Amino acid sequence: MASPNRPTDPAASGEFVGYMDAILAALAVHDPAHTVLTAADGRRIAAGEFRDDVLQTAWDLAGRGVGRGTVVCLLTGNTPEAVAARYAVNLTGACVTSLYEGMAPETLARIAESVEAAVLLVDSTRYEDAKELLPLVPGLAVFTLGPGPFGEDLQASSARHEPRSFACPAGPEDVWSIRHTGGTTGIPKGIPMAHGPYAASVNQPANQPADEPQRYLACTPLAHLAGVFTDMTLLQGGSVVLQHSFDPGEVLAAIERERITDVFVLPPLLYQLLDHPHLAATDHSSLRRLAYGGCAASPTRLRRAAEVFGPVLYGAYGQSEALTLTLVTPEEHAVTGRDGRITTGRPLPGVELAIRDAAGRTLPPGEEGEINVRSAGMMRGYWKQPELTAEVIRNGWLRTGDVGYLDENGYLFIVDRIKDMIIVVGGHVYPAELEDLILTHPDVAQCAVFGVRHDDAAEQVHVAVVPTAGRRPGLDGLRTFVTAHKGPMYAPKAVHLVPAIPLTSVGKPDRKQLQATYRSSAAD
Repeated sequence: MASPNRPTDPAASGEFVGYMDAILAALAVHDPAHTVLTAADGRRIAAGEFRDDVLQTAWDLAGRGVGRGTVVCLLTGNTPEAVAARYAVNLTGACVTSLYEGMAPETLARIAESVEAAVLLVDSTRYEDAKELLPLVPGLAVFTLGPGPFGEDLQASSARHEPRSFACPAGPEDVWSIRHTGGTTGIPKGIPMAHGPYAASVNQPANQPADEPQRYLACTPLAHLAGVFTDMTLLQGGSVVLQHSFDPGEVLAAIERERITDVFVLPPLLYQLLDHPHLAATDHSSLRRLAYGGCAASPTRLRRAAEVFGPVLYGAYGQSEALTLTLVTPEEHAVTGRDGRITTGRPLPGVELAIRDAAGRTLPPGEEGEINVRSAGMMRGYWKQPELTAEVIRNGWLRTGDVGYLDENGYLFIVDRIKDMIIVVGGHVYPAELEDLILTHPDVAQCAVFGVRHDDAAEQVHVAVVPTAGRRPGLDGLRTFVTAHKGPMYAPKAVHLVPAIPLTSVGKPDRKQLQATYRSSAAD
């Protein structure tokens, strides 16, 4: 894969409408003065102003030679400027790569080099990151989205252009984004994402709003799933409220103040909302969709969320390598499997799922194995990593690395990630399965299970616990509790009481950090 954008047959793509073209068309339907974006600092951006900004920036970038074949890195946060910049870059036909918060400058530099980036756009939330990154990536054309301490102000430059219509040259097979997912060593894996599957994904019937316009709260990084939900919302004529980062108290306040209808959180963040002291006094009656996904969710916590928030829970299962695969509606949360596990739903139209064993044999309903998927939204391969691509794509099917099973009615149940599996004496322990159990203990508010190995010994089960207020769970009590319900193989070797579960930049439990912190205790 020499270039992120492959040649496209104009005849074949003549009717194609990219996601950003569709969003611009949706913005044009609004009253130009209608607010479509509310910034974290309270600024309200009108539809006409935002649309003009996108078009002006696209013309400015095109005049600098940015277009099909160009890769633009985004060092940006949750700002209106970042959203407009992404749309403008894609409108020129160029490809974007987000440089995520929480990654070391050396890693970000290697990502920029691997995608052969030509341009770097930086907003005000990432200036400090840019100062560390820029010496490591000489040769990049650097622009700030507003007045900045380095580079050229792209917004000031773009303001000189007329907001004329822009004919995007990209076709459905062209790549709009190269996303990166975590790797245990070296550079994260790059995932090229084509325009066609993404445009279809954000405009699925399941994503259509009700009669009332959507008000989506982006409280997790736009560089990840919040960006997808932002695209869906604007495409459907809704508006977006931005927060710089997730804070449970601020999220609850924004839901009430802004009459938010839609929110997406990862399960650990949902638990923080449930545990926040302001929840009981918060008016969340405006919520129509409280979506969750990205990692395993506790059935106990989901049932509590349904009690508190009402029938607004929507679960999603997917991967960057294959987009969204299944959805579960509020009513389908009553569909349960073994140990009370709640389903992640049935496959979306056009998605095929199969459960396979290590030898590649398809397993019957009820048997656990690796989830395999085949769909139009599937990636064609990792960026410049053919060997890794060959490991995960076989005979047209993507191996997800997730363990699960299908029931007789085609509902999917996720057990855990294969790589998170803890290999102990006597068998395998899946962290998500054990977390589901431990979260039913009255002394436990939050927890994260992880494996620790010392020297050549077998892995040991450790658990980090945030205690319920006024409680102090001990190792002996939790070992007895786990043994009674799951057996001695699952009993934790160590329990670590912590004030909060460490999370990655996208809100997943940071098991690697926990392993590094407590590795020495495995020898005790």
